[in-house]
Amino acid sequence: MRTVLMVAEKPSLAQSIAKILSKGNCTSRKGLNGACSVHDYTGSFQGQTVRFKMTSVCGHVMSLDFIGKYNNWDKVDPAELFSKAPTEKKEANSKLNMVKFLQVEARGCDYVVLWLDCDKEGENICFEVLDAVQPVMNKGNPREQTVYRAKFSSITDTDIWNAMNSLGEPNHNEALSVDARQELDLRIGCAFTRFQTKYFQGKYGNLDSSLISFGPCQTPTLGFCVERHDKIQSFKPETYWIIQAKVFKGKDITLTLDWNRVRVFDKEVGQMFVNLAKTSREAQVESVSKKEKVKQRPQALNTVEMLRVASSALGMGPQHTMQIAERLYTQGYISYPRTETTHYPENFDLKGTLKQQTNNPYWSEEVRTLLSTGINRPRKGNDAGDHPPITPMRAASEGELGSDGWRLYEYITRHFIATVSQDCKYLQTTIDFNIGTEAFSCSGKTLISPGYTTVMNWQGIPLEEAMPNCDRGDSFIVEEIKLIEKQTNPPDYLTEAELITLMEKHGIGTDASIPVHINNICQRNYVTIESGRKLKPTNLGIVLVHGYYKIDAELVLPTIRSALEKQLNLIAQGKANFQQVLQHTLEIFKRKFHYFVDSITGMDELMEVSFSPIAATGKPLSRCGKCHRYMKYIQAKPSRLHCSHCDETYSLPQNGAIKLYKELRCPLDEFELVLWTSGARGKSYPLCPYCYSNPPFRDMKKGMGCNECTHPSCQHSLNSLGIGQCVECDSGVLVLDPTSGPKWRMACNKCNVLVHFFEHAHRVQVAPDSCEICDASLVAVDFNKSRTPLPAGETQHTGCVFCDSIFQDLVELKHATMRHRGGGARRGGGRGRGRGRRGNPKKPKDKMAALAAYFV
Repeated sequence: MRTVLMVAEKPSLAQSIAKILSKGNCTSRKGLNGACSVHDYTGSFQGQTVRFKMTSVCGHVMSLDFIGKYNNWDKVDPAELFSKAPTEKKEANSKLNMVKFLQVEARGCDYVVLWLDCDKEGENICFEVLDAVQPVMNKGNPREQTVYRAKFSSITDTDIWNAMNSLGEPNHNEALSVDARQELDLRIGCAFTRFQTKYFQGKYGNLDSSLISFGPCQTPTLGFCVERHDKIQSFKPETYWIIQAKVFKGKDITLTLDWNRVRVFDKEVGQMFVNLAKTSREAQVESVSKKEKVKQRPQALNTVEMLRVASSALGMGPQHTMQIAERLYTQGYISYPRTETTHYPENFDLKGTLKQQTNNPYWSEEVRTLLSTGINRPRKGNDAGDHPPITPMRAASEGELGSDGWRLYEYITRHFIATVSQDCKYLQTTIDFNIGTEAFSCSGKTLISPGYTTVMNWQGIPLEEAMPNCDRGDSFIVEEIKLIEKQTNPPDYLTEAELITLMEKHGIGTDASIPVHINNICQRNYVTIESGRKLKPTNLGIVLVHGYYKIDAELVLPTIRSALEKQLNLIAQGKANFQQVLQHTLEIFKRKFHYFVDSITGMDELMEVSFSPIAATGKPLSRCGKCHRYMKYIQAKPSRLHCSHCDETYSLPQNGAIKLYKELRCPLDEFELVLWTSGARGKSYPLCPYCYSNPPFRDMKKGMGCNECTHPSCQHSLNSLGIGQCVECDSGVLVLDPTSGPKWRMACNKCNVLVHFFEHAHRVQVAPDSCEICDASLVAVDFNKSRTPLPAGETQHTGCVFCDSIFQDLVELKHATMRHRGGGARRGGGRGRGRGRRGNPKKPKDKMAALAAYFV
């Protein structure tokens, strides 16, 4: 029996698709990577009975990166990244072992069916999967098709079976366009980011951003925000005057009239018109017009409109909105949420989709009315040729979806119902008046038929006071005429919804990447989100954009990226050559980069106005090992130490607190040690600022503290304080935290495992001997006489933390509370104290068992 491997983009999708295609008759098991399940069942494929294996990836299998040495910021000139630096595909998440997992499942398979998301990124993942599985699949007849692509837009029985019955092939051109975008963004972004980060962080101490990043899409996005800020700052209010007239007739309500000249900017001229109007005590009706008007129902919903409404009406950021929409899609509640199309295909089952909403109490009445009177054909929109508009695919309740999930689902559903409803109709009445020689008017709306606004009630026609009945020639008494002084107002900061509109208009990003670019400029501290989800640029964001304009405006204007997006679309359509587009674009940006480097003083002049020199920033903390003067601790991101006498800056671990460590010095360089801690429930370890930036031994890398230092005799090093291999990760060592008493603990120097032990002990020390069972270092503990847990009132005991029965009840495994760590990765180093003396300690078989009972 032949075997078909089927691969979806996410584990939840794979489960849903397998359930539909197997009609619930599949068995499931965990894959070797622990993250992806495999669903097995027997069925029919291409006219034969086969065994199906349905599994998934977790997004991209591979990511593009530079080869080893070109990732070292200190040793590579950023200019080399445009052409000389080779790139390679690496596993996107090495912990998942995705390639090995796919190969294990693909071995012995005859066919592969790709159920990846149906967009360009999905096509790119298709070929990542094929690169992994094809070498190990059975080699069949070369003329026989073995690779198939399923195209679907929702997780419904109908859509999935239709996709299975009309399989095609993956689109290599669309995959290539994604490869081109990845390589361009990597090379261009890294070159500019590395140069300006090192240049400015080496000169200024209060930038408050760990990365001064540049992105071909990110930077124009920031440019829109700063452009609006500049308009606000340069705005000069002007005073103007309007004439306000109030009239009434009999017992009718008073009408406030609008002046047909609207406004004047000269008070004396305005007063002249008031005097002319005051010559008459009556307002003559010049004309009365009544027009029936229509407020059109919305077009079908696409991604950009969903993001706009979610931000402006629901108060949800674009990134958050897309995460919720993807969850609703994978759970089968809505159709695919990434689409540019606003037009339903002719064969779309509008009535069937609407019927699913008949029992929801919030809109069941409107739905039943539509079904009984007949639905209205949706307005014609734009067919981008990708996916149908975003549509609800099954009924749901707030309890099922949670607060934000329900709010987004409710909007999507109401929008869909509105697209098949009638237009809103209203009567607009306009009355024109003459008061003296001046013309005035007033207008009002009267609802005729609410149409779609019964379900999208926030777009309804507001209730207004009824307009009086009158005819041409009627007179109204003038109650008041006066001149009112007003001022022009500046524009407000861009909202997320307005920014999304600008990005779409200028071709910056795609429907999928727009939220990412907006999120990036927020995370980099280039803009802050104010109330009403308005984007206010920070000093850093403003200076960067002004600097780009000063040096090369095309770096921040949307024109060059918009032109590139068109080229990438031509690659996707097979109308442009991948290599030619790549080389041409890189050559343009390489020249721009060299000009930017040569002209950087122009941006530097702007930086000097807004930011302080690094030597004038921070507070004295620890002594430099070279000049023995105090170095200053700069807390602004990225936190670091700077010696103004030596003009040297030293990196520190990020996202934690730094303090002096007992005024102790490193035996290698005489720098005073500092202590990094992530808080009372987190980890802490000492480090030498010089060694942290300049590893002293070959087996150490940048970003290693004393808990990873392989110095053979230093009392703070791994060799002196390491106890044994971590109970969870394979590469970490549990190291005693000598500052943790009286709540003593040891912590893994790789992951966030913490082991609390021997609370209230006077002293805890790592003994020179090792455990005969597990080879971990023994620990000598000195307890308080009145609080000792040892038998017979003993206060001192030396034993193995993992194997000693006396210690067993005094050990508790936890996970440290860790914020996202910045800076260099702490990798490599020895596994325990005995490295080089007795080899790596073994992982005791019963270690996990000994701690499992205390796991929290």
